[in-house]
Amino acid sequence: MAAAAPVSRAPAGGFEELFVPSSMGPIKVQVQWAARGGSSALYLLDGLRAPADHSQWTTDTDALRQFAGDDVTLVFPVGGHSSFYTDWYRPSSTNQQATTYRWETFLTRELPDFLAGYGVSRTNNAIVGVSMGGNAALTLAAHHRDQFRFAGSFSGFLNPTYPIWNHAMRAAMLHEGGFNIDDMWGAAGDPAWSRNDATVQAERLRGLPVYVTSGNGVPGPLDLPSAVGDTINAAGIEAFAVIAASIFRDRTAALGIPARVDFGNGTHTWPYWQLSLATARPMILDALGAQ
Repeated sequence: MAAAAPVSRAPAGGFEELFVPSSMGPIKVQVQWAARGGSSALYLLDGLRAPADHSQWTTDTDALRQFAGDDVTLVFPVGGHSSFYTDWYRPSSTNQQATTYRWETFLTRELPDFLAGYGVSRTNNAIVGVSMGGNAALTLAAHHRDQFRFAGSFSGFLNPTYPIWNHAMRAAMLHEGGFNIDDMWGAAGDPAWSRNDATVQAERLRGLPVYVTSGNGVPGPLDLPSAVGDTINAAGIEAFAVIAASIFRDRTAALGIPARVDFGNGTHTWPYWQLSLATARPMILDALGAQ
């Protein structure tokens, strides 16, 4: 692991761990460099349980192998546990958080500025995310159209302003690290909620290739029979995700925005998101002009 030393052109292939300065302190970022030193990049966001030491994309999927021969740099930000990859109002007041989350600032300003020192484009990027990261991928792309050329959500919660969902999010964030949702976007009805709602912000996605997937909560062939308890929990979570995806689909259809939305059997687990990434890969490469 090494701190980055700016260079004029990205390395051609290979995996590296960088430490990127930010207002939150140094952030680890795992990267797989574009196979032929190209300038485009794909950002991949974790879910609510994002570990502090690695991206689950690198350990729980074959994302590195999928794109190993492609001329696009994979960018895996590490951390962001229960952050929703957004700029919070203040540190969480229920778990003695030391710093205020500033993930939107990091992902759209500090990180692209840093990677530009390696020859990675600030403007020819794609972004995908799972669960918590799915809504973030779409809202970040909606508000930063100069940066992102493609956005994808896999089992994302795409309508957090829906009346009961703030309560579900509150419970989930308290369970995952003791975080206080009021310190993120304020009380329900605060403008930050609408700003960070992919369905509300759908008009801003017009003209952007968008891919949304969700299972229906029914266990499928990728669920492990030996993990019945985990499967039941993942089925319940996915039942909420499919409602969100349906609402998003209906909203984009009403606006005449041709987002691709796929449904199928499956639960809230990484094997399905690995498959979603494989489906998205040709769309991503096409949007970035990176083959």
